[in-house]
Amino acid sequence: MSKTFTAKDVAEHKDEKSGMYIIVDSGVYDITNFLDEHPGGAKILKRMAGKNATKQFWKYHGKNVLDKYGGKLKVGELQETAKL
Repeated sequence: MSKTFTAKDVAEHKDEKSGMYIIVDSGVYDITNFLDEHPGGAKILKRMAGKNATKQFWKYHGKNVLDKYGGKLKVGELQETAKL
């Protein structure tokens, strides 16, 4: 069963000490151990940690990247919030 996170939960994971999470679409991904593997470098991942990186992710990556790495990095889903 997948864990559910709020945007606030993800925001608490913005450094290597607490773990670094990003949101892409409705998925939550732990990128802490992926920093050194990221072809674009660790700097951009560190800048996006704790945030919704959907727009930036899709600007530079295709679906194949999410298919390749998503399975091992995904830790849960973003909880839906009421849109009032």
